[in-house]
Amino acid sequence: MKFTSTNSLLRSSALVILASAALYGCKDFLQNAAEPQGSLNASTLATKAGVEGSLVATYRTLDCTDATSADWGCAVSNWVFGSVASDDSYKGSDGLDQPPINDIEGYHWGSASAEHYLNTKWTQVYEGVVRANSTIRLLRQVVAASPTEISIVDQHGIEGEATFLRAHYHFEAYRMWGNIPYYREDDTDFRKANEDTTAVIADIIKDLDAAIALLPTTPRNGQKGRATVWTAKAYKGRVQMYDHQYANAVTTFTDVVNNGPFRLETSFDRVWSAYPDAQNGPETIFAYQASSQDGEPNAANANWGERLNFPYAPSHFQCCGFDPPSINLANFFQVDAAGLPLALSSPGTWNSNNGAFVAGNMAPVDPRLDWTIGRDGVPFKDWGLYSITWVRDQANGGPYMPKKIIHEKGSGQEATVGWQPQQQSSINIHIYRYADLLLMLAEADVETGNLAGALALVNQIRTRAGVTAQGPGNTRADMAIPINDPRITWATYRIGLYPSFPSAAYAREAVRMERRLELAMEGQRLFDLRRYGMTYAKAVINGYLTGTGAAPWGSNGGREDTRRTYKTSAEAFADRHRLYAIPQEQIDLSKIGTDNRLAQNTGW
Repeated sequence: MKFTSTNSLLRSSALVILASAALYGCKDFLQNAAEPQGSLNASTLATKAGVEGSLVATYRTLDCTDATSADWGCAVSNWVFGSVASDDSYKGSDGLDQPPINDIEGYHWGSASAEHYLNTKWTQVYEGVVRANSTIRLLRQVVAASPTEISIVDQHGIEGEATFLRAHYHFEAYRMWGNIPYYREDDTDFRKANEDTTAVIADIIKDLDAAIALLPTTPRNGQKGRATVWTAKAYKGRVQMYDHQYANAVTTFTDVVNNGPFRLETSFDRVWSAYPDAQNGPETIFAYQASSQDGEPNAANANWGERLNFPYAPSHFQCCGFDPPSINLANFFQVDAAGLPLALSSPGTWNSNNGAFVAGNMAPVDPRLDWTIGRDGVPFKDWGLYSITWVRDQANGGPYMPKKIIHEKGSGQEATVGWQPQQQSSINIHIYRYADLLLMLAEADVETGNLAGALALVNQIRTRAGVTAQGPGNTRADMAIPINDPRITWATYRIGLYPSFPSAAYAREAVRMERRLELAMEGQRLFDLRRYGMTYAKAVINGYLTGTGAAPWGSNGGREDTRRTYKTSAEAFADRHRLYAIPQEQIDLSKIGTDNRLAQNTGW
């Protein structure tokens, strides 16, 4: 985890110990501590440096490491729970590797195997809550003992950042399980009952409002990656959208758009990039700050949660072939003569291609396809031509591999230590970015009757998407080039603007399609589908699996249970899939006498 500024680089490369767990802290803290490394105690922590180290540790648990988890249920990108469990991607690899993901992909969320991953996620988010609350308690302890040690400005900033992070971790739990316990710094017993979703939303917004009142307008200490008042305001709008508070979300988002510091990157290739000059750009609202060359002996502060999702041998990356994009997703990037989604204008045929969409197939596509998906014969950023032989098991994973999280060869950010260091880099993992916000605002505009506003926002996103396409990639300069550049011989790129949104129904579907195109493989898809409502989510997921239902999501020309035959064992997506199953281990831990304080979600 790193915080960056123009003049300094603060990296988490040492251990800070809180009452609850061993936590990553700040290198400066250990260098300046009164006792040797490894012998921190309560009095050592009860300093400004200790409080700051505790706060950095709270950020650090946004992603997991091999020291905190044996699996990838805690990946910051939610690739298992948001992408593999949707129509965006498959588990990949082979059937015997990480078997709990098989049950997540197959919607068997109540199985003991699935619980393993679900428990990892639960543990991660509540570890973040524990660290946030520990930071606030430690801050108050230090201020009470030595009122002048930490300035008022820093007191507010530290508490604001910790409160924001507490809201974020609870929101992650809410998106997974809905009915969850909510913990604040004065709670003394972890065996709390679930709140219902209405109460959880109210508590998250209460924390975000508290953070907004405390946080500065720019990152504290000039270190990008820290939460600011604008981070918290943008996040509040996101929470309001999940609660269908559309009018409130319009108000919140409009303030951020008109007065905040965020804007779209100049071109799509800069959104997911390991180049230092593209990290923490204007589009970043909140991201995990990965760090691959900071002295950590296993590069554990890098993009550890995503490290499985790289091409297999004989590629440079050698392993491990997880999270490959689905045939359905690749087909979805096709466009019509106007450069608009083919799924919108030809809902019965857009998904009819059952094989690999390879170089030389000149059916027009949105240029975001080749920033999102590795395709046979198409340049893979600057690593040469992607080959279908890089797939570990095509029967299990199909012909593609993910591309956004892949660092550029020329960035110099690849790790040099640890297991398979070629998978590790300093590419930041977006948790929330400005294009996501703009499309949520467009969605809220549709639901409040402002179709013109929604149209302008969607076209703004599409205009940016048309700036560059994947180029030959021999150098950085020719990796991202104009979409009509004659050097592009592997695809026909085309993207158009919507002339109008003639109805709310049309606009609603156009916005939802745009979110899939823009945010594909970013761990958002299943959460979006469930947020749209279970009638819609069931139509999309069951249409994806079996090709049944109304177009464009069913009866669209293809079905995944024939493309990947293992999907014939998947459950039908049903009402109980509105929420994940709460891990039984956590329910057992909540027991007081014979009473389970945590109640299982309906259907599990």
